[in-house]
Amino acid sequence: MKKIALFICIALLTGDLKGQDSFSLEDAVNYALQNNRSAKNATSDLKIANAKKWETIATGLPQISAFFDYSNNIKQPISLVPAEFFGGNSGEFAELSFGTKQTLDGSLTLRQLLFDGSYMIGLSSIELYMDIAKKTKIKTDIEVKKATISAYGNALVSQERVEILKRNLENVKNNLKEINKIYDSGFTELENVEQLTISFSSLKNSLDYSIKLNKTSLNLLKLIIGFDIDKEIILEDNLAGLILKNTDLTMPVEDFDIEKNIDYQLAFNSKESQKTLFNLEKSKALPTLSAFIKGGYDGNSDSFEFFKSSQKWYGYSFAGVTMSVPVFSSLRRSAKTQQAKLEYEKSKVDLLESKKTILIELDNANSEYQFALNSYNNSVESLRLAEKIEKKNQIKFLEGLISGLDLRQAQLQLYSIQNQLLQSMVEVITKKINLEIILTQN
Repeated sequence: MKKIALFICIALLTGDLKGQDSFSLEDAVNYALQNNRSAKNATSDLKIANAKKWETIATGLPQISAFFDYSNNIKQPISLVPAEFFGGNSGEFAELSFGTKQTLDGSLTLRQLLFDGSYMIGLSSIELYMDIAKKTKIKTDIEVKKATISAYGNALVSQERVEILKRNLENVKNNLKEINKIYDSGFTELENVEQLTISFSSLKNSLDYSIKLNKTSLNLLKLIIGFDIDKEIILEDNLAGLILKNTDLTMPVEDFDIEKNIDYQLAFNSKESQKTLFNLEKSKALPTLSAFIKGGYDGNSDSFEFFKSSQKWYGYSFAGVTMSVPVFSSLRRSAKTQQAKLEYEKSKVDLLESKKTILIELDNANSEYQFALNSYNNSVESLRLAEKIEKKNQIKFLEGLISGLDLRQAQLQLYSIQNQLLQSMVEVITKKINLEIILTQN
């Protein structure tokens, strides 16, 4: 019974570990959004932005500081006073030392900002600052998603290419066996055997290379999604299934609202940010006003006896207002304001340029997606014909009706179209995500 329970535990644990290493495309994207380096840094940047938000708000709230000062007059300063004050001769001076040798002062100061143009601008721009951080996070996640889909698709292509090459190699291997038998019987030339041998060697080299490339593609996918490079990863989806999900001829291009596009929003926020910086420079010409209250105690003694009950303490308190008025900066402030204004004007031009660029990218992405779909459909039909041609040439070759060179040409045509189909499949997937990214509404 204990062995059965142990077996069940091991099976469950193994199943969990296997599940962790197996990814559909959706799983890979979700995993990347949590573990990709850029995605994690963008999340941290968003938290930093939130902390800076409260840093800005707290600047205008009451500030309390404590102050302690201990002085030990190793040699007290001498002051000269007229000697006649103490009954001395006129014109002579007496040497006196004032105060005690040691002094301890402790105080608390409360400060409150009453008016600061820079602070007012900072408060008004908090929402903009947070929106920029959020939009940047969204943009980063979109780029991570795009990179993950591309890497996942390339990994599937490399896996599928390995399987195709294995099938092609097995097919040529069987043909080579048959033609060797025919050659041994004296019914074909040595050249035909040599042509198939060349095909076999070429396919074997291609297979070895594709196996290594498949490993590299999987490692690249692991790197992008933040998965452990040393662990095995299983891809649950296949190219055929992903193609079915990505052949959509009704993409809502006509309903596109550019103001909801993430790149347009980032460009708009950049313009608003430059406007804020322009207003900030202008606000530096305004006065700054703050109030304070300070209270504390002084203690004096010729020896360090401040913590004894006999020590006398003398309290004090006062309040005040501080105002700083910018008067003249040798035109430095004016120059900085002009720079900020020009940057703001540039940002408005950049926003218009971004709008045009996004519309062009949308049209181009839609055209590329439609072209990718057409290329895929053509490749499917071409593959069907190429397989049919290659099959007929195999039969003719084994019957001695064509040479090995003719068969090799048919095989090379088939292999080329197989690669074209694989590439067209991944193109459909990547072009679809490119179009979807532009159409994404935020």
